[in-house]
Amino acid sequence: MAFGTLDEGGDDVMNEINMTPLVDVMLVLLIIFMITMPVLANQVKLDLPRAAATPPDQKKPAALAVSIDAAGQRWLDGKQIDEATLETRFKSAAPLQPQPELHLSADRATRYELVAQTMAMAQRSGLGRIGFVTDPSGQMTGLAPEAQPAK
Repeated sequence: MAFGTLDEGGDDVMNEINMTPLVDVMLVLLIIFMITMPVLANQVKLDLPRAAATPPDQKKPAALAVSIDAAGQRWLDGKQIDEATLETRFKSAAPLQPQPELHLSADRATRYELVAQTMAMAQRSGLGRIGFVTDPSGQMTGLAPEAQPAK
């Protein structure tokens, strides 16, 4: 196997590495590091004052746990409740400060109409914080133990 030179007119493979792209990349990296290092090293040493402060007591708002089962029955905090009483409870809870949150959970077989009616009732009553509760295990939360669906 003979290595050729540029003087010969053959089609031999050139086995020299072109260093120009490598040098260009290295120079660009060098410039980037030269620019960023003073920024990283320029820190102001401060002796900050120390204070022991406790956060103010923030009351966590109460939660109204409303559940709707597949039969369309509504439950409030684990007790079965009718629609009129539920609306009365919503109206009495709305002016409280901080306003309680409504945690709404529904069985997957529940008609959406009942969920929408309950949300509209809460909004009409003045409750503005509504959260939907899901349970990955498949059981409904907020129901009384005797109302839990059988496995």
